[in-house]
Amino acid sequence: MMQVWVWLENTALATGLRDSVWVYPLVNAAHILGVALVVGAIVPLDLRLLGMWRTLPVQPLWRVATRTSAWGLGLAASCGALLFAARATEYVASPYFLAKMALLMVAAFNALLLARRVARHPLGLQDATQAPSARLRFAAALSLSAWIGVLLLGRLVGYF
Repeated sequence: MMQVWVWLENTALATGLRDSVWVYPLVNAAHILGVALVVGAIVPLDLRLLGMWRTLPVQPLWRVATRTSAWGLGLAASCGALLFAARATEYVASPYFLAKMALLMVAAFNALLLARRVARHPLGLQDATQAPSARLRFAAALSLSAWIGVLLLGRLVGYF
């Protein structure tokens, strides 16, 4: 499998990214913007589902947060793939990177399950006084924990 990562690092795209004074930092900045959109949208939604801001209806927040985080995840993933290509062998050897990817899968799978459930059974929280179900609170707590973990592990990848 290491041969695949070596090949990927030696592609013209990966070499060009690594050797560029401007492109790699711009792709990195776009990756950070994507992460900011994901986390910046998801954290308020998760906190609302956990019981904060009870006077704020969930439905409008849900619509804005899920769309914003989906776009952010797309940006972060596409730019992250480019960043990975530039240093694939280094990243696959990093336990922090591997843990980040595993936790990212947990966070994304949790989000997909929640979105699927909400599509079948709308939240029913137009009445701001209604408390979210235990299942929604659990999904929100898992989401909040997982995305914070992804952030922390992502920063550790850069330092170790």
